[in-house]
Amino acid sequence: MLNAAIVGLGRWGQNLVNHIQGKSDKIRVVLGVLRHPENARGYAQAQGFALVDSLDKALADPKVEAIILATPHTAHAEQIIACAKAGKPVFTEKPFTLTTASAQAALRACAQAKVTLAIGYNWRFQPALQEIKRAIDSGRLGKLLHMEGNFNGPSVYRVTKDHWRQNPEEGPAGGMTGRGVHVVDAMLYLAGKIDSVHAQSYRLALDYGTDDTTSMLFKFKSGTTAYLGTIIATAETWRLQVCGSRGWMEVGDVQHLTTWTLRTCFFDPANPYVHPQPQSITFPDVSTERLELENFADAVREKRPLAIAGGDEEHNVTVLEAILASAAKGATVKIS
Repeated sequence: MLNAAIVGLGRWGQNLVNHIQGKSDKIRVVLGVLRHPENARGYAQAQGFALVDSLDKALADPKVEAIILATPHTAHAEQIIACAKAGKPVFTEKPFTLTTASAQAALRACAQAKVTLAIGYNWRFQPALQEIKRAIDSGRLGKLLHMEGNFNGPSVYRVTKDHWRQNPEEGPAGGMTGRGVHVVDAMLYLAGKIDSVHAQSYRLALDYGTDDTTSMLFKFKSGTTAYLGTIIATAETWRLQVCGSRGWMEVGDVQHLTTWTLRTCFFDPANPYVHPQPQSITFPDVSTERLELENFADAVREKRPLAIAGGDEEHNVTVLEAILASAAKGATVKIS
C-alpha cells in the first residue's frame, strides 16, 4: 500500500480520492494539502486523513511516500521539482506543464532523483481505446489514415469570473488544458508523434476569461492526419473516430469518465459497394482513475519510470505550445 498526500481538494482532487480511498489495495491518501484547510475539513475527516496547509509540510512528513497533484496548471512544474528534491514520487494531473522548457526541467529533476513521475492521462486505461490500439497494431484496421476528435462542454459557465480556470495563462487555447490534451494523448497513443499543427482559437461566448472555441489540424510523422475541436461553451459531448484503410472505430458519449462503448465498421475491399452496418462492443466497467493511480503505485514499488524525457508526456506539452503559436500566427507550425 502506497501512502500518498494529495495537494488540492477541489472537485477533481476529491474525485481522485473517491476512486481509491477504501477501494484500492495499492494506494491510499493519508494526508491532504489545502491552503485553507477549513474548506475541506469535513470531507477529509470522512475520508480518514488529516490536512496541512503547505506542500512543504507534506514533503517533510515521514508517513507520506508519494504526492498526488490536483493543482492549477502553472504550479505543476515547480511542485514536481520540489517533490523530486524531497525524494517523493509524484503523480500530477494533466496538463503536465504549459511549456516544453518547464516539462523538461521537471523530467530532469525526477530522473536525477530517481523518482517516478506520472501524468493523469486516464483515457489510456479505457478498454475501448486499448482495443482500437490492438486493431491498429495487428493490422485489422488497415493503414491508419485519419482521426477526428472533439471534447466539448459548458466549462466556462461552471466557474466564476475570478476563478483560476478563467485565467488565460492557466488555460491557454481554451479547452485544450482541461479537455483537448486528453484527445491529443489518445492520438499520440494510437499514431505516434505529431509533425505539424494548424490551429485557431477564439473567445466567442463571453466577454471575459479563456478562449472557448478552439480547433486544430494535425499531421503526424507517420503521415496520418487528424482534426481536433474543443468547445467549452456548449453542451457536454466528446467523440473520437479512427479511420483505417479497412474500416473505422469510434467512441463517444456525454460522460468520458465511465467505461466506453466502441462502435466499429469494417468493409471488404473486394466489395466496396457493400455497406456493412456498424457493430457495438461493450466492456466490463472499470475506474480509469483508480487504474491510473494503481499503475503509478506499481511503478513506484518497482522503481520504474513512467513519464520520461522525449516521451509522449513531454511531446503533448510541445504540441500545446505549437497550437498557441499557430493560433497566434494564423499559420501552420512544424514541430521540431
